[in-house]
Amino acid sequence: MSEQRDALRRLDAAPGPGTDAAAWATEHREEIRALVARHGALLVRGLDLDGHEHAASVIRGIVGEGMAEREGFAPRDEFGPGVYSSSHWPADQPMCMHHELSYAAEAPRLMVFACVTPPSAGGVTAVADARAVLRDLPEELVERFERHGWVLTRHYNPFVGIGWEDAFGAKNPDEVERYCADHGIEVRWDADGGLRTRQTRPAVLADPESGERCWFNQIAFLNEWTMAPEVREFLIAEFGPDGLPFNTFYGDGSPLDGATVDLINAVYEKHTVREPWRRGDLMVVDNVRMAHSREPYRGEREIVVGLGEPFRP
Repeated sequence: MSEQRDALRRLDAAPGPGTDAAAWATEHREEIRALVARHGALLVRGLDLDGHEHAASVIRGIVGEGMAEREGFAPRDEFGPGVYSSSHWPADQPMCMHHELSYAAEAPRLMVFACVTPPSAGGVTAVADARAVLRDLPEELVERFERHGWVLTRHYNPFVGIGWEDAFGAKNPDEVERYCADHGIEVRWDADGGLRTRQTRPAVLADPESGERCWFNQIAFLNEWTMAPEVREFLIAEFGPDGLPFNTFYGDGSPLDGATVDLINAVYEKHTVREPWRRGDLMVVDNVRMAHSREPYRGEREIVVGLGEPFRP
């Protein structure tokens, strides 16, 4: 089996009809996690996921104590510790390949996606093997990012995206500044109360278990050139080129050009594995080994997401 085909293991109709999905997930937790460790991602089909509360209990059976999200870039609904709705991101806009919270000082090693309501079209949560992506990127590009890391800048304001209060789980600027000081984030406040941050993170990570090198970041997804052109133009017109809600740079502060961002996304596409959602699907993903994305969709779409096993990249 090729590396790409092997990146998403499928386990069809695992539990029998009428089986309690949460009990089944808890009972098979070690088997599930072992398959994820081997393949990078596992798709379980045939579970009875009756609403987000039930889905959340199934997720907790696999991840155990969940990880609270901080520094999110889009709003979510919370269904208990470490369990959330998928990000409220426009349905017609893709969420390009990325590793969850790879810009943060602490990221989840394990992610679980539970499909309560599949979309009528599109909306796939695709995966791509980060080891294969790293191997296929130009050597000089990888070397530059390994040498300097990558920079993420953010502009939290009342008009676009998530506010700093929700992103940091904070009620006042002092709490934000303490968090940022503890996590290596530079802070600057605007006169109108908006917040600007800057952080430098590694772009390549050694898998904590195997030691294999993985392309682990959100360089392309959070870059201005991945935005729809009309969205980018509108935001620059409203807030200026330095006021985008997020943007990424080489670690030395140099800007990325559109061709480089397109190249990174093209390599991701080469290694992308897609499986349309069905009601009751459960996908468990190693967040280091696998990047994931969310494709545009039509209709209702309810995916419950769990974050677990926090680690420091």
